[in-house]
Amino acid sequence: MTIERMENVEVITSEGKGRGLKATKEFWAADVIFAERAYSAVVFDRLAARIMWRVEREGTGLTEGCLVSVDDLQNHVEHFGEEEQKELRMDVDTFLQYWPPQSQQFSMQYISHIFGVINCNGFTLSDQRGLQAVGVGIFPNLGLVNHNCWPNCTVIFNNGKIELRALGKISEGEELTVSYIDFLNFSEERKKQLKKQYYFDCTCEHCQKGLKDDLFLGVKDNPKPSQEVVKEMIQFSKDTLEKIDKARSEGLYHEVVKLCRECLEKQEPVFADTNIYTLRLLSIVSEVLSYLQAFEEASHYARRMVDGYMKLYHPNNAQLGMAIMRAGLTNWHAGNIEVGHSMICKAYAILLVTHGPSHPITKDLEGMRMQTEMELRMFRQNEFMYHKMREAALNNQPMQVMAEPSNEPAPALFHKKQ
Repeated sequence: MTIERMENVEVITSEGKGRGLKATKEFWAADVIFAERAYSAVVFDRLAARIMWRVEREGTGLTEGCLVSVDDLQNHVEHFGEEEQKELRMDVDTFLQYWPPQSQQFSMQYISHIFGVINCNGFTLSDQRGLQAVGVGIFPNLGLVNHNCWPNCTVIFNNGKIELRALGKISEGEELTVSYIDFLNFSEERKKQLKKQYYFDCTCEHCQKGLKDDLFLGVKDNPKPSQEVVKEMIQFSKDTLEKIDKARSEGLYHEVVKLCRECLEKQEPVFADTNIYTLRLLSIVSEVLSYLQAFEEASHYARRMVDGYMKLYHPNNAQLGMAIMRAGLTNWHAGNIEVGHSMICKAYAILLVTHGPSHPITKDLEGMRMQTEMELRMFRQNEFMYHKMREAALNNQPMQVMAEPSNEPAPALFHKKQ
């Protein structure tokens, strides 16, 4: 395992938060604070075995460049519920069946600790473009980085290594933080999710003050709907989302589109475009319509979605960058070259910070940016000829087919065993 630039951070202990990392020098956006090589891209049992083999071979002491050992990471086993405890015992029993008797033997307590560490500290390892999960890894140094719903860093898996990247200026002595979950939810729901998955109460400023909750639950101002109407629309939206999940799981994509259209029409006089329930529907319908190659309608919904996202997300948020990139591609497919190019440029600027110039997605996006820039010049010189040339090109070469929609979102970096 290779670790870069560890001299610029140090371990801290904050009362009530446990260990963390703080900067010992000033950082700026796009700085790679440190990077660790991936050495365990495997599922739970195999990852546990690899950790045990490493402990057997190297011991539990700190290796060069490591700030913390696996033994010192939190396992939260004592906070597991009855069902989780049952699953843990099954995992340990399964592990012991396959662990070689001639190898070093570990206690049930230690094996439970390792499984708990993986459960709470595992990072999802994705394919080169971050679209498909391929395994789980443990990176002890990154396990020290605490959560904040509005963090100053992000974690990206890039070309075989996992990177902690600065999202903006980080002052000397400031704690380095990342977000364990997607920010796109109101504070009470985020707190519930963090408590359930990571066993702590979030006390970040956004959760304490409910920042942006008014936008996540936004309603129209003129005329402003009554509380009863809002409550009914929230319940209707939840019911519709359940129907949509069922239709998606059965591959009934035209039914998904129908349900989304109907619900968005009912939401229109009640919810603002930053409302979480509206944004979820806009995301689903734009994705499914793109898959069905109904790009003109999909581009309309994608633009609305991006407008809402930009009022909610941190300006250098990886999910925001990816969403704008997809919306830009949808608009390009629809022939909206000006909007498509603008969005692709915005996405490229964000991903340069969050992913870095060497990441495959950023390289792909740079190629898209150059292509759409060339097309935009042609469009401005002669709009009629541009559309004629585009039509001819599309007739001679099949249009790119979008990936089939899935109930599963793009893999979250912070892994939680399902």
